[in-house]
Amino acid sequence: MAEAEGIARGGLLVHHHHHHHPRGTSVSLGELFKRVGEAHSGGGVGDEDASLPHHLVAMGEFDGAGGGGLASRPLPIVLTFTSLSYSVKRARNMFLFRKSRLAMDPAAGLAPPDAFSGSKTLLDSISGEAREGEIFAVLGASGSGKSTLIDALANRIARESLRGSITLNDEKLDDQLLKVISAYVMQDDLLFPMLTVEETLMFSAEFRLPRSLSASKKKSRVQALIDQLGLRSSAKTIIGDEIHRGVSGGERRRVSIGIDIIHDPIILFLDEPTSGLDSTSAFMVTKVLQRIAHSGSIVIMSVHQPSYRILCLLDRLLFLSRGQTVYSGPPDGLRGFFSDFGHPIPANENPTEFALDLIRELEGTPTGARSLVDFNKARQSARLAADKPPLSLNDAISASISRGKLVSGATEGAPTVQNHANPFWIEVGVLTKRSFTNTKRMPELFGVRLGAVLVTGFILATIFWRLDNSPRGVQERLGFFAIAMSTMFYTCADALPVFLQERNIFMRETAHNAYRRSSYVLSHTIVGFPPLVLLSVAFASTTFFAVGLAGSTQGFVFFVLIVLASFWAGSGFVTFLSGVVTHIMLGCAVVLSVLAYFLLFSGFFIDRTRIPDYWIWFHYLSLVKYPYEAVMQNEFDDPRKCFVRGVQMFDNTPFGGLPEAIKLNVLKSISSSLGVNITSQTCITTGTDILEQQSVTQLSKWDCLWIAVAWGFFFRFLFYISLLLGSRNKRR
Repeated sequence: MAEAEGIARGGLLVHHHHHHHPRGTSVSLGELFKRVGEAHSGGGVGDEDASLPHHLVAMGEFDGAGGGGLASRPLPIVLTFTSLSYSVKRARNMFLFRKSRLAMDPAAGLAPPDAFSGSKTLLDSISGEAREGEIFAVLGASGSGKSTLIDALANRIARESLRGSITLNDEKLDDQLLKVISAYVMQDDLLFPMLTVEETLMFSAEFRLPRSLSASKKKSRVQALIDQLGLRSSAKTIIGDEIHRGVSGGERRRVSIGIDIIHDPIILFLDEPTSGLDSTSAFMVTKVLQRIAHSGSIVIMSVHQPSYRILCLLDRLLFLSRGQTVYSGPPDGLRGFFSDFGHPIPANENPTEFALDLIRELEGTPTGARSLVDFNKARQSARLAADKPPLSLNDAISASISRGKLVSGATEGAPTVQNHANPFWIEVGVLTKRSFTNTKRMPELFGVRLGAVLVTGFILATIFWRLDNSPRGVQERLGFFAIAMSTMFYTCADALPVFLQERNIFMRETAHNAYRRSSYVLSHTIVGFPPLVLLSVAFASTTFFAVGLAGSTQGFVFFVLIVLASFWAGSGFVTFLSGVVTHIMLGCAVVLSVLAYFLLFSGFFIDRTRIPDYWIWFHYLSLVKYPYEAVMQNEFDDPRKCFVRGVQMFDNTPFGGLPEAIKLNVLKSISSSLGVNITSQTCITTGTDILEQQSVTQLSKWDCLWIAVAWGFFFRFLFYISLLLGSRNKRR
């Protein structure tokens, strides 16, 4: 830290002895990214290597006015944004409420210029620049547009909605290139709670660092990053959550930063990284960001109200008020700026606190902070100074790569920028390992699921204990099958929170191409399948023999398979819904409602031939239909097995209560009328007859099994489509 504090706030000027190109020439991006492999081929990431080219670092200083640039040589990388504007449409009811409220009572609130329009301006012609080696901080009160500006610079707002320009070294910034060279740290700490700090960073390295780097080099990079973040003492501690005690809040925030800078990005965006931290933790986080900037990165962050110690670590400030710039310049220019404005900052007061308080006071006036906005515009235009032309974008990236930045580009012979650091199967393996590691440390979750299935199986087994082959036994079997198969689907509802809890982590990681969405879907399926097998065996073992179902060993194996297929289809359906519905309560309501409809149209309450034509399509869409018909056929598809004999045909009818002798006389009368000898032991209804009575005749039991399996694959494919369409990470 002492070394970092001793570095002046000037830009880092790098003079290269290798990969130098004369002015006017340029290399392709493919060649640039190829050099990453060359730069790292001699040793571990983060290790010193005498064979690497040496660089002379010269220090420039800001001029006293606070915006003059570096005096000696051109800056390596400069991110420039000009006249950025962004508006969103107001909800019609809120617009009418606001308009009528202000019209009736002007004192109720002071309207901004767009208060009576149908849109709200979040950014209004914002301009500035962020330089390599510096921390660029965006400040302002809540609702001033800080996060919106960070999102705009990080390409998290659709280009067609954002007006203005964003360039890197005076060249238009390509979306795909920005993903490769940058990282975005969200305000919330989105981490797996049961992984240790070291494991979290190591998994991030597996995602973001290329396969061409050996495991030892990746581990070296992680260990160097742990030291850089000041996390050595807590490296073996789990992240933790509300239930499991883990690292502190400041350490969690540093881990969140670490997982996004594991590949050493050139540009780092952070949305209020000090929010919710105490002053010491916030200072330590900002100190880490200063070291990252001094390593050759552009650090752009939003901050609500920094302390004086944090202010001393920042290089450039941009104050916002209702989406407009009220100050742009270095921290040491604040006192002169507000003194010239007529509101000098007291000697012992924090300049940022004074500035924010003054901005809030001005916002409470009829004209808002317009006077301060205009004063800043006049001051900026008067102090414009022409910097020397920066390096071309290719040369600037080449300079950063040769210093060891942008590890994720290390692909030998790559003709173009690679979207992902690793191939598909590597991503699947790392995702699967991470999920298994996190899940196995919370065995109570699977224990609850297993307990619920065993309790359900025990209740069903004791209610439907040893069913006989009578008409009443047939009806009870039908009831058992309907309840058992629908229970499999209802039990799958607990899969709903799984992705909903991981959604934000998934969104953050895929926003910068840590892995493919298809890799996540396959890994999610692999991790979720073994528990389904155990649950299926547990339920089948609890109920099959206790109820007295037919088929012996072969029947039991098929029963296990169809229960597994039910779990598979049900979990696929719930997984798909979790990709569409973002709120767990809404998701539970949808799951329970749809599953109730599936049971209604399964064929148990009303058979297929009795369903109206305008509803028959839902019968074939019912997920419960196919497992229900499969277990029916597994039980009754035997023409030699009899379920109704002789006088049993009167059961469940008004004649069922007659004496046995009268029933036999009725049988004799029926026999004489039909010309067929019907005795008390004559088989009246076989298993095949029951299937025909229930209209279970269109598909075999194996057909039903494969259709249920196909439903599971289909819903997981829809889950993948929902991730493609619903995780664009951009505002509209």
